Amino acid sequence: MAKAADPKDTPMLKQYLEFKAKYPDAVILYRVGDFYETFCEDAQTTHDILGITLTARAGNPLAGFPYHALDTYLPKLVRAGKRVAICEQLEDPKLTKKLVKRGVTELITPGLSMGDNVLNARENNFLASVTFAAASGKASQKNAAQVGLALLDISTGEFMVAEGSYDYIDKLIGNYAPKEILFVKGMKPTYQEHFTTQPYSYELDDYYFGYDNAVRGLLDLFHTQNLKGFGIEEMTLAISSAGAILRYLDATQHTNIRHITTIRRIDNEAYMRLDKFTVRSLELIYTMNEGGRSLLDVLDDTTTPMGSRLMHRWVLFPLKHVEAIRERLNVVEYFFRDPDLANTIGEELKYLGDMERIVGKIAVGRVSPREIVQLRVALTSLREIKLACEQADLPQLKTLSDQINTCERIAERIGREIVPEPPAAVGKGSVIRDGVDSELDELRHMAYSGKDYLISLQQRLSEECDIPSLKVAYNNVFGYYIEVRNTHRDKVPEGWVRKQTLVGAERYITQELKEYEEKILTAEERILALESKIYQDLLNALEEYIPIIQIDAQLMARLDCLLAFSRVAARNRYVRPDVDDSLVIDIRQGRHPVIEQQLAAGESYVPNDVCLSSDEQESGSNGASADKPAQIMMITGPNMAGKSALLRQTALITLMAHIGCFVPAESAHIGIVDKIFTRVGASDNISLGESTFMVEMTEASNILNNLSPRSLVLFDELGRGTSTYDGISIAWSIVEYVHERAEGHPKMLFATHYHELNEMEKSFPRIKNFNVSVREEGGKVLFLRKLKRGGSEHSFGIHVAKLAGMNPEVVKRADEVLKSLEAASASASTLTDGVPVDKIKPSHAPEGYQFQIFQLDDPVLSQVRDEIKGLDLNNMTPMEALNKLAEIKRICGI
Repeated sequence: MAKAADPKDTPMLKQYLEFKAKYPDAVILYRVGDFYETFCEDAQTTHDILGITLTARAGNPLAGFPYHALDTYLPKLVRAGKRVAICEQLEDPKLTKKLVKRGVTELITPGLSMGDNVLNARENNFLASVTFAAASGKASQKNAAQVGLALLDISTGEFMVAEGSYDYIDKLIGNYAPKEILFVKGMKPTYQEHFTTQPYSYELDDYYFGYDNAVRGLLDLFHTQNLKGFGIEEMTLAISSAGAILRYLDATQHTNIRHITTIRRIDNEAYMRLDKFTVRSLELIYTMNEGGRSLLDVLDDTTTPMGSRLMHRWVLFPLKHVEAIRERLNVVEYFFRDPDLANTIGEELKYLGDMERIVGKIAVGRVSPREIVQLRVALTSLREIKLACEQADLPQLKTLSDQINTCERIAERIGREIVPEPPAAVGKGSVIRDGVDSELDELRHMAYSGKDYLISLQQRLSEECDIPSLKVAYNNVFGYYIEVRNTHRDKVPEGWVRKQTLVGAERYITQELKEYEEKILTAEERILALESKIYQDLLNALEEYIPIIQIDAQLMARLDCLLAFSRVAARNRYVRPDVDDSLVIDIRQGRHPVIEQQLAAGESYVPNDVCLSSDEQESGSNGASADKPAQIMMITGPNMAGKSALLRQTALITLMAHIGCFVPAESAHIGIVDKIFTRVGASDNISLGESTFMVEMTEASNILNNLSPRSLVLFDELGRGTSTYDGISIAWSIVEYVHERAEGHPKMLFATHYHELNEMEKSFPRIKNFNVSVREEGGKVLFLRKLKRGGSEHSFGIHVAKLAGMNPEVVKRADEVLKSLEAASASASTLTDGVPVDKIKPSHAPEGYQFQIFQLDDPVLSQVRDEIKGLDLNNMTPMEALNKLAEIKRICGI
């Protein structure tokens, strides 16, 4: 909280504290001359985040930076999760002797940023709002949703809503990754309990979420009589969330929102489900290790910023309708087969820039002249793209061509009114072309060609008055004047007014010169005013084109993504997948799209076949069909053999097919998958008291509770977080549950080191055993990374430890222990016999340790003990001792 004003505080500090009281949660950037200053706790905050010098005035902390450095420091504050209020001087300090009038002109928050220096061009910057049914007392009439969600990217105008369960909304928040989220005061515990993705949040009073006010706000914004046209009229919680965003915009001084032209519902039925665990473990967007590459890194060969943002969304929201997927694939294939067309469109896309965010800046009045010229260049390129698509022999491209509006009238006006290379802002140089406004041209001529005007005026007056020595000049005292020597004084016209008398001459002023003086002295001010007016008139005209250009930008983003897919396919030898409504995934010679890009020069990725089906299998001699695909592939094999890569590449190839991209394989038949689930790796959540095994079981439980017949499930080393037989038991039970599930048979890849699970193939017809093969040569293991039929019985973990640089003594001892365990386990008949660790002998005797030579439960050693015990060593001859030793050797079988 801001400190209370003290009578000793300066007027400036008192004014600052008044603004702080209105915006207690924001850092106040208080304009003082050429600096933005911060006081009190704000000064400490800016010092900590920005690293600027902290000083003091009248005992109060003070920190500031030059106003022209705002673009440098503001992004750092916003990215640190701070709300920033820009408090500007609203009057010229030179024109007042009192305290300068100030006001907050903008409140910038992490979710409400328009500046290029804050925004990431390749990502959306969403503000989210959630309404809980428990807090609002309302629920959707159709599905009794628990939560309503609204998402707004103010930089692009995208406005979306959704309703559903806590889990569904949490997934959306995780995938859309808003920078700021709003909810009702007092609901933070509920928010933290149900949502795992928790960006910067801000609590609002409950009236922000009022349903009736929300409906009125949306109707006023879109100028409609109802919300039926948007398909959201029954989504009461989502509407409340959308209304909260609109009121929040108003409270934060973001009132120019004419670029928010529509609102759409997020259709849950249109997209494949990807939960946060799957997105993370498959490394779709970000990598888990520094320096790695994600799937997005491989696929994003887009040219435009809006294309890159759309690619990001496509990867997280794969389609699950066959026709929609095939439409994308058709365009990708057409570009693949017509490289000339692809190159033509690709070259034109380079000139588009970020059309989407430029029109957003037009709406809020923050667009620069350079961006307006860039928009004209983009509209010009649209004409070429429209023509190229129109000539293509593909219905999808012809339809896209029909939808493109080149806005030629406004493009021509921009070219006619704005100079080709304008300054960064109005007032920083000439923005408007010559010939647009006659008054502007005249003022420019006077301001920038004043000397020429005075010379021409002097020449004209000298000829008219027949005074060769007449001179037109200027000084700071008298301004502009005409000087005539006394010898020609009688030739001065009657209309001239004497202004100054010199020793040998007189100085005069004429009405024409007086008017010129007034014009020239105010020319720059008038030039700025006229340029600003003409520029604003152009922006007003452009506002009518905002919805049209937004559609153009969306079309170009889509075209950019499909063109990127074709380039990636050609470069990486991808093929078109056959996508249908079947329950089959049949991938031949599939490769991992990311790993194959990271191999050393000359090294090639080893491809593999994967064939899965949810259909019933014919029983073979061992319970599994020899020629039919499996529902569940049980994959065993040594460490580092490539089991995890095989699992992930299957999921990635399936996902790539669903986003309309070609895939890394020789062929791929992909039946529609509605959900991809993964449970891989080890992690914990100690802060919430969750162990590694607890997290593993929680994720596995989430998978089993959300399965469907069209799901694809990847389990990697399930059950490794607990004891061996607990883990085997849990893994066995989960696999059996998935196999026997009455509601349908999800496809599953199950990679494990529990070789005991290979026994399941004998009892369950849709389970097949596979192993990733290795070869042993000269005591070394060669990883062949090839998937073969049948199970494996070895893990070669000690060999992997050796490759990892483990101490040789440790490796040698581990090998000794392994041999002891394998020998002791050979006689065990059941799992319940336990791991025979009691048979392991220490490699070295610790200090004070007494070896036990004879074990009473061994009959041979007991007999040897009895023989030795009965010896009379004091009376034995050397020969008798040798004979007794030979007898003991015979007993021992030596």
